[in-house]
Amino acid sequence: MQNSLSGRLGALLAGSLVKQIMVGLVAGVALAWVSKDAALAVGLLGELFVSGLKSVAPLLVLVLVIASIASHQQGQKTNIKPIIALYLLSTFFAAAIAVVLSHLMPQTLTLAVGKTEITPPSGITEVLRGLLMNMVANPITALMEANYIGILVWAIGLGLAFRHSSPGTRALLNDVSHAVTWLVRCVIRCAPVGIFGLVASILASTGFGALWQYAHLLGLLLGCMALMALVVNPLLVYSKIRRNPYPLVFTCLRESGVTAFFTRSSAANIPVNMALAKRLNLDEDTYSVSIPLGATISMAGASITITVLTLAAVHTLGIQVDVSTAILLSLVASLCACGASGVAGGSLLLIPVACNMFGIPNELAMQVVAAGFIISVLQDSAETALNSSTDILFTAAVCQAEAEREASRA
Repeated sequence: MQNSLSGRLGALLAGSLVKQIMVGLVAGVALAWVSKDAALAVGLLGELFVSGLKSVAPLLVLVLVIASIASHQQGQKTNIKPIIALYLLSTFFAAAIAVVLSHLMPQTLTLAVGKTEITPPSGITEVLRGLLMNMVANPITALMEANYIGILVWAIGLGLAFRHSSPGTRALLNDVSHAVTWLVRCVIRCAPVGIFGLVASILASTGFGALWQYAHLLGLLLGCMALMALVVNPLLVYSKIRRNPYPLVFTCLRESGVTAFFTRSSAANIPVNMALAKRLNLDEDTYSVSIPLGATISMAGASITITVLTLAAVHTLGIQVDVSTAILLSLVASLCACGASGVAGGSLLLIPVACNMFGIPNELAMQVVAAGFIISVLQDSAETALNSSTDILFTAAVCQAEAEREASRA
């Protein structure tokens, strides 16, 4: 009996992270229901998890951006340009939709503010000044203080510089990127235990009303993603093919989105998208480049996640957001989304970049990240499904439009 129990436990630990997070979530709710004191005690596990995320996230952003820019290959085919334009437009529109719906249905989070001093910007001028000052910060200081704007600027600059380095140097950068990503995966594998501690301590200290708060937040995230998948993306596709876009949209959602929902990795879904592109008779020279590229920069779902959770923190702290600042947030969220890492929950780790715009310190921003992990079972799956299905959707739209144009000329 004991061997059977240990075998089941070992299988669970080696299994899906989604299942483990669900177990941690349920266990945290149960402990808070049974014993308030014990639930508060295990809150230390949640604090350790948040601290782990806080320590590794700045290094992750720096290394991934440097490596991706340094290894980028020039000389892409012309058909790639309109696909990239659709990728970027979709990512920006996703952030804009998230801003509008977050304004119409403002969300709040349970944050342990304590004695943390928050100095929100008074308007767009101060936001821009803060951004510029953060951009020119010392890189070591930016890493130590988790100044993500400064980290991104230095990472982009170093990445462009390393593009002129030797192949061996670029290979080393890729190896370092893989090593840091491995460390992040190790931290994220602790998410079930961290979420267990977070949920238990939050429910014990604030009551079970917090569950309804998370349900509202998840509903807004999923609603924004559904709006993108079923309204905005079809409109963008129609602008290219000039006919009913929904047959192609539903094909991509069914054959790519469903698989990505369960794999929770755009990179892992690349072979699925490649196979679908071949069945759709798309230009191989185009989709062999655009689909892997889309797994990196086509991040509408990540843009929604970053924007919604950032504005939830802003509303919780009572920070006022004007129209100009909201537009700037959409741009920043789009850029952040394009830099989202390939690990599960990668978009959550870039939320502090957007939070920096509003003077929200890293300690509170990482609490927002932790809240995102609590709902990540559905959020990350839906986000990946939107991201990956969009890759093949826009590739197919541009390839079909180009094929029809060439046929009409003939």
